[in-house]
Amino acid sequence: MQHHKSFAITAWAVENKTTIYVMMVILTILGVLTYVRLPKEQFPDIVVPTILVTTINAGTSPTDVENLITRPIEKQIKSVADVKKVNSTSIQDASIVSVEFTTDIDPTVAKQRVTDAVDRARSELPTTLTKEPQVQEVDFSEIPIMNVNIAGNVGLDVLKTYADELQDRIESLKEIRRVEIIGALEKEIRVDVDPYRLQALGFSMDDISRAIGSENVNVSGGDVVTDGVRRNLQVSGEFTNVEQIKNVVVKGGKGNVAYVRDLADVVETGKEQQSFARLDGKEVVTLAVLKKAGENLINAADQIEAIVADYQKTELPKNCTIVITNDQSTATRINLADLINSIIIGFILVTIVLMFFMGVQNAIFVGLATPLSAFLAFLVMPSLDFTFNIVVTFAFLLSIGIIVDDAVVVIENTHRLHTKEGIDIKTATKWAAAEVFAPVVAGTLTTLAPFFPLLFWPGLIGEFFVYLPSVLIITLTASLIVAYIFNPVFAVDFMDRKPRVLNRRRLFFIGLIGGALTVLGIVTGQTWIAVLAVFNLGFFLLNRFWITPKVIKPFQDKWLPALMNMYRSVLRWSISGNRAWFVVLGVVVMLVGTVFLMIVAGPQVVFFPSSDPNYAYVYIQTPQGTDAEVTDSITRIVEQRVQKIIGPKNPTVKSVISNVGLGAGDPQNPDRTVTPHKGKVTVAFVEYSKRHGDFTGRYLTLFRDALRDLPGVEIVVDKEKSGPPTGKPINIEISGDDLDTLVAIQDRVKVLLTDSLRIGGIERLKSDLVRNKPEARVVIDREKANREGISTVQVGMALRNSLYGAEATKYRAGEEEYPVQLRVKEDMRHNADALLNLPLTFREMSSGQFRQVPMSAVAKVEYTSTFGGINRKNQKRVVTLGSNVLEGFNTNETNDQIRRAVAGLKIPEGYDIKLTGEQEDQQETGEFLGFAMMVALMLILVIMVTQFNSVAKPILIMTTVLFSLIGVLLGFIIFQMTVSIAITGIGVVALAGIVVRNGIVLVDFTDVLKKEGYRTRRAIIEGGAVRFNPVVLTAAATILGLIPLAVGLNINFWELINLRSPQIHLGSDSVAFWGPLAWSIVFGLSFATFLTLVVVPCMYFILYTVQLRLRRSRLHRAIREGVHNPTAHH
Repeated sequence: MQHHKSFAITAWAVENKTTIYVMMVILTILGVLTYVRLPKEQFPDIVVPTILVTTINAGTSPTDVENLITRPIEKQIKSVADVKKVNSTSIQDASIVSVEFTTDIDPTVAKQRVTDAVDRARSELPTTLTKEPQVQEVDFSEIPIMNVNIAGNVGLDVLKTYADELQDRIESLKEIRRVEIIGALEKEIRVDVDPYRLQALGFSMDDISRAIGSENVNVSGGDVVTDGVRRNLQVSGEFTNVEQIKNVVVKGGKGNVAYVRDLADVVETGKEQQSFARLDGKEVVTLAVLKKAGENLINAADQIEAIVADYQKTELPKNCTIVITNDQSTATRINLADLINSIIIGFILVTIVLMFFMGVQNAIFVGLATPLSAFLAFLVMPSLDFTFNIVVTFAFLLSIGIIVDDAVVVIENTHRLHTKEGIDIKTATKWAAAEVFAPVVAGTLTTLAPFFPLLFWPGLIGEFFVYLPSVLIITLTASLIVAYIFNPVFAVDFMDRKPRVLNRRRLFFIGLIGGALTVLGIVTGQTWIAVLAVFNLGFFLLNRFWITPKVIKPFQDKWLPALMNMYRSVLRWSISGNRAWFVVLGVVVMLVGTVFLMIVAGPQVVFFPSSDPNYAYVYIQTPQGTDAEVTDSITRIVEQRVQKIIGPKNPTVKSVISNVGLGAGDPQNPDRTVTPHKGKVTVAFVEYSKRHGDFTGRYLTLFRDALRDLPGVEIVVDKEKSGPPTGKPINIEISGDDLDTLVAIQDRVKVLLTDSLRIGGIERLKSDLVRNKPEARVVIDREKANREGISTVQVGMALRNSLYGAEATKYRAGEEEYPVQLRVKEDMRHNADALLNLPLTFREMSSGQFRQVPMSAVAKVEYTSTFGGINRKNQKRVVTLGSNVLEGFNTNETNDQIRRAVAGLKIPEGYDIKLTGEQEDQQETGEFLGFAMMVALMLILVIMVTQFNSVAKPILIMTTVLFSLIGVLLGFIIFQMTVSIAITGIGVVALAGIVVRNGIVLVDFTDVLKKEGYRTRRAIIEGGAVRFNPVVLTAAATILGLIPLAVGLNINFWELINLRSPQIHLGSDSVAFWGPLAWSIVFGLSFATFLTLVVVPCMYFILYTVQLRLRRSRLHRAIREGVHNPTAHH
C-alpha cells in the first residue's frame, strides 16, 4: 500500500512537540481554574420572557374588572408581536394579565412592548383607578434555595429580631436576591378608636390622624450662624415612646380639644398574624433565601452556612437554635457528585477496554482525549453564560465514550501502519491522520448533526435542555482538535517506547519516589496524596509484571486475531450466494416484529421519568376568606396525622415543616402575596444513598389515605418536580363566553369522570373557579345619601379606615420602623352592623356646620357569595379542572380515558374542552423531536453525500439508524423499562449520529481497498476486518461510558482515596431522570454494532450486485441495439 499524504496540522504538531506540551499544560491549568469558577446549580436558570400587568381598582367586582380593565388591556396586547399566550385573572379590586412571549425574545424587549400596549389601552380604562397598571417582569428563578429556621422559647417577637439581623447579613451576599421572613410577628402601634366617644366629643378619625402625623416629624429650620459657626437648626419631634402618642392633643373642627388617650386606646403590639411556620411541631421564624439568577448556588449555600454558624456561636442565646432545611445545594452537590463519579467510572471502564485492544500506554494517552476535550469546553462555557448544572454534567457524561472515538480511529490507524507495515512512528502518525481525515471529520459531523436541531427546541423545556446539545457540540468539536494535535504527539513519544529493564537501582528509585509521596501525604494530613502514590506504584508494578504480559499480550496475540478470523468467517458466510439478501430481510422482519411487540406488549410511556421523591408536599386549601388562624388550626391537624404516619425518629425523614399564609404555595409556582386560606406541610427525606431501600413514594399514598376524611378543606398530596417545569398531569380547560354555562359544563365533566366512569388515577379534580367566596356587600341608598349630601366614596373610605385602618405615621425604634395604625376598636371591627352604625363626620357645604350621620341611615349590608375571580386565556373565558395522577397509574393512559370520555360530551356551540398542561407540553415535545429527527437525518445525508459523492451509499448507511430502533425497542420491552417521550426521544435522536459514524468508517475504508485493486468481496471482508477494532472500540467506549449512569453505580472516589467510606450504592435521582436516555443509546448502539459489522457489509454487497446487474443489463441492451442498428456505429 502506497502512502504519500500527510495532514498539515498533525505534521506541524509532531514537528513542534515542545510547543504542544506547553499548550497542554496551559490548557489543563486554565481548564481547571475555569471549572472551579463556573457557577454550580442543580437545574439551569430558565429565562422565559413573561410580563405581568397588575391594575388595582378598589370596590370593583370581578365581572366589572374583567369588562372595564382586563378586556381593554388584552385587546391592545393581542397586536403585540411574538406573544405565545395571554392569561388573565379578574378578581375583586384587581386585574392581573400575564403575557408569555416566545423564548427567543429578550425580557427587556418584551417588557417594553407590553408597556407600549398598556399605554395605548389607558384611554379605555376607568379614569379613577386606585392604582395605575404596573408592568413587571416575572423571574422564574425566584425559588427559595434554602430555609433558615430560628427556634427557641423566647417568643416570636425576639425570634423576629434575630431573623432581621440574619436577613441583613445574608442579603449582603452578592449571590442573594432577597430573604423573606415567614412566621414572624410584625410590630405595629395600634390606635383603637372608640367611635361613640369620638361622636360624643365631636371629632372625626381624620382629626386624630392629622394630629398624630403632624407631631411625629423632624423639621429642619435651616442654618443659623452663632459665634462664627454655622449650625443646622433642627426641630426633632419624633415619638420615642407610646406615652407621647397618647398625650398628643387633637383639635376638632368646632374648636374642641382632647388628648388621643381620651378618644382611643394606644398599644404597641404585633400585627394580626397572617403567616405561621413550624419545624417538627415547634414554632419557628423562617427565612426563605432567594438566589439571583446565574449565581453560584453552592458558594451561596457555603457562605450562608458560615454566617449561620457564626451567628449561632456569637449572637444567639443557648436556648435558641438555627436549623437549615430544604437546602437545594445538598441535592445539587449529590447530583453533580453522582454524575461526576459516573464520569470517572465511565472513564476507567473506557480506558480498560482501550488497554485490551491498544495496550496500556496507547490506552492512557487516547484516554487523555477526555479531560483535554473537557478543558477546552470549559474555556468556552463562560462566554456563553453557562452554569455547571445536571444537564451540563450529563452532556459531559454522554460525551465520554464519543470523545475518544476520533482519537481511537487516528491512533489505531497509526498503530496499524507502524506495527503491521513497518513505517516509522513519525511518518506513520502523519500518514494515518491524513488517511482517515475525511471519514473522521464526516463521522464527527454526523455525530453532531442530530444535536444542531435541538439547539432550537422552543419553550420552557427547550430552555432547560439547550445546554445538552450546546455542550456536546463544543466538546466533540474539541475532541477533533485533540485527536489531530495532541494525540499524534503522544503517539510519537510513547507508542514506540519499549519498557526499560527494571534493575534493582531503577526499582529502588521508583519505590523511593512513591514512598516519599506517601510520607508527604501522611505528614501533611493529605491522605489522598499517599493513596494515589501507592495506587500508581502498585498499578505500575502490576502492569509491568502481570497485566501487560499475562493478560493484554495474550489477548492481542491470541484472542483478538482469533476473534477477527471468526469475524472474517462470519462475513465470508454472510455475503456468499444469496445469504446477504436473507440477512437484510431477517433484520427487516425483526423491525416489523419489534414494532408489533411494542404496540401489543410495550412498556409504559410517560412524558418525563419519575423518581423517588425527596420531598412530599401536603397542600391545604380552605375556602377563600378563611382566617389564617383557622387555616393554621387545620394545618396542625394535618401535621399531627403526617407525624403519626412517619413515626418518631424515622431514619428516612430529615424534617417536617409547616407553613401557613406565606410559603404555602407550589415551590415551582409560588404565591406572590399572603394567602391566609392556604397551608402546606413539607416532609423532607434524607438523601437517596441513606434510605437503605426505603421507598419514599409509599408515603404519598399513606398521607392521602390518612387525610381523606377532613371535611370542608381541599387536600392535595404531591412531590417535587424533577426536570423542567411542566403543567399539571391532568389539566382540562373549558373555554367559552358565559360563566354560568362554563360552570354547568365543568360540573358535567366532573360528574362524568369521577362519578359515572370512575376513571382511575385521578387524585382530585379541582376547579380554578372559586364560586363560594363569601362577601358582605354594602348597598347604598343613593336617594337618601344624596339628600344628606353623602357620596359613595365617603361611605367606602369611612368603612375602609374603620376596618383595615389608616396609617397615621411611622414609629421608629432603633433600626426598626413600623406603622401607627388608626382604626376602630377590635370588638367592633368584626361586627358589620356595628360598623354601619359608625357616624360619618363631614362639613355641610350650605351651612358650613359639622354634621354626623350614621352610615346605617344611607346603607345596608347584604351577605352573599360570589366568584373569586374570572380567568381568561387568549381573550376567552376559561375554567380549568386540574389534578395529580395517583401513584401506580400512568398519566398518559389516564388522560387517554379522559380524552375519550369528554369527546362524547355534547356541549353548546362556541364552547370547547381541551386537555392542556403536561399533555400539551408532551405533544409539543413529541412533535419537535420528530421534526428534529427528520432535520438530523437530512443533515447526515448531506454530509455523507458530500463525502462519498453518491446517494446509494449514504442511504445504505442510514438504514442502520432505522434498524437500530430494534435494539432500543427490544431492550425497553424485554426489561419493561418506562419510555420517556422527552428523555428517550433525545436518546434516539442522539443515537442516529453515533450509529452512522461507524458505518462511515467501514464503508470508506472498503472503498479505499477497492480503489487499490481489491475485488469487492475481498474488499468487504478485509475492510471489515481492518476496521473491526475501531468500530468495536468506539461502540464499547460509548456504551461503557454510559453504563455507570444506566445501572446507577455510584462510588465516591474522593472518600475512597481519603480512606473513608466510598458510599458504594446503586441508584440515584440522576439515574431515574437520565436513565432512559442512557439505556436507549446502550440498547441501540449494541444492536447497531452488529448492524455495522454484519448487515452493512451485506447491504454493500447487495448494492454492488444490483449495480453490477444494472450495468450488465445496460451493456446487453446497448449490444442488442448495436446489432439491430449497425448504422448507429458509423
